[in-house]
Amino acid sequence: MRIRYLLPVLTIATAMSLSGCVNNSEPTPSGGASGTADTIDVKKNDAIAASLPEKMKSSGVLNVGMANNYPPNEFKDDNGAPAGWSVDLTNALGKVMGLKVNFDIGTFDNILPAVKAGKDDMGMSSFSDTLEREKQVDFVNYYSAGIQWAAPKGKTVDPNNACGLKVAVQATTYEDTHEVPAKSKACTDAGKPAITIFKYDAQDQATNALVVGQVDAMSADSPVTLYAISKTKDKLQTAGDAFEVAPYGIPVAKGSEFTPVLQKALQALIDDGTYNKILTKWGVEAGGIKTAALNVAAKG
Repeated sequence: MRIRYLLPVLTIATAMSLSGCVNNSEPTPSGGASGTADTIDVKKNDAIAASLPEKMKSSGVLNVGMANNYPPNEFKDDNGAPAGWSVDLTNALGKVMGLKVNFDIGTFDNILPAVKAGKDDMGMSSFSDTLEREKQVDFVNYYSAGIQWAAPKGKTVDPNNACGLKVAVQATTYEDTHEVPAKSKACTDAGKPAITIFKYDAQDQATNALVVGQVDAMSADSPVTLYAISKTKDKLQTAGDAFEVAPYGIPVAKGSEFTPVLQKALQALIDDGTYNKILTKWGVEAGGIKTAALNVAAKG
């Protein structure tokens, strides 16, 4: 996923009153399960667990930084607990390594600093692996996502010709900081009206703004947009095809002893089919990978 850069958050639309709200806190995974990793059997891999850093072996805990406001990847269930396919994947990783997962829920822009400082062992919050971020942390790559726009049902919107339109994004995402601003600049450079960017703290709010007609389109990572469309009861449709496909990565501290262990744990889940079962359960298997690579952005 290409989500969220470490930039100051300036939201201009979060106080807007919305009606006809979409509830993205109650997902329906394609497999019909409740969204917990416990529905998929995962066993500890003794060899991988034995290679953990001593500190983690002693604590028996995997501390994971997460911002749970990006369904269906990571969000809160009806009881306020972490849910989503990346939560299921994290729980499965913990089981492979014999660790109890502790989700350290906070704001997205605090995750990388927490990982760098050693407060969290890793992050799991739909980070795009980028060269800019690789200067701060290493990434174990676990998924491939593109950008996907959405528009009201029956309305034609071309993401490459959106000059003068109002477009909703989640604040601090790549769509907010890079993708839509670049499109807007191309408009003004050509003497056309700029794109008005409406920024929201949570994806639900961006989706709601589109549903009730306060914006013309929205831009988000492909699994997020497709999930939002599925939850709006035929009120939205895709606008164009997905583009700028890029890897999601699990951030870990630069040069950490934990990195190769995490990489092996993820590869074990890929190889035994657990990884694909989790993705299929949530309907996001299209972005699945075959190899748990490291720092894909740097490799071009």
